[in-house]
Amino acid sequence: MALSNNVIAAISFAAMLLSIPIIGAGIWLAKEPDNSCVKILQWPVIILGMLILKVALAGFVGAFWRIPWLLMIYLIGMLILIILLACLTIFIYMVTVRGSGHLAPSRAYLEYRLDDFSVWLRRRVHSSYKWDRIRSCLRSSNTCAELNQSYHMAQDFFNAHISPLQSGCCKPPTECGLYIREPNKLDWSN
Repeated sequence: MALSNNVIAAISFAAMLLSIPIIGAGIWLAKEPDNSCVKILQWPVIILGMLILKVALAGFVGAFWRIPWLLMIYLIGMLILIILLACLTIFIYMVTVRGSGHLAPSRAYLEYRLDDFSVWLRRRVHSSYKWDRIRSCLRSSNTCAELNQSYHMAQDFFNAHISPLQSGCCKPPTECGLYIREPNKLDWSN
């Protein structure tokens, strides 16, 4: 029995140490300049880190000092955390499973359409309030700005391997067309 308590104590101690960078990442996200992309993640990351820390601390103390009721709290807490993380993983998979992208004619990048994703995600993005938040998030990052700065000629852009976010959110669909009004300048307007 002493060996199993030592193993639980060692695993719990390792989990406590691993929760510290998670909490630190959440605090770092909170300290970032005003970026709406980051604000979405800061509190879930901090809460997850704190939950892991508390459950691991209960397991460490319960195993090290052989306190059975604390070990029960540890086991129930770990079971709940594992189930919640598994549910989150399944949810993310179900929402994004069909959004794999399509080949665009004479383009190196893949084309992403909102219709390829789940109904739940489409409803979230179609809401003007949500889309305004997504747009401000994209504006505050340099993800979309890189498209105009990185490619000087249209053919360079067509041959580029751009990210799914840039292909799906930063540029209009390929069917809308790319127009060149000035040399060395991409223009998405008609």
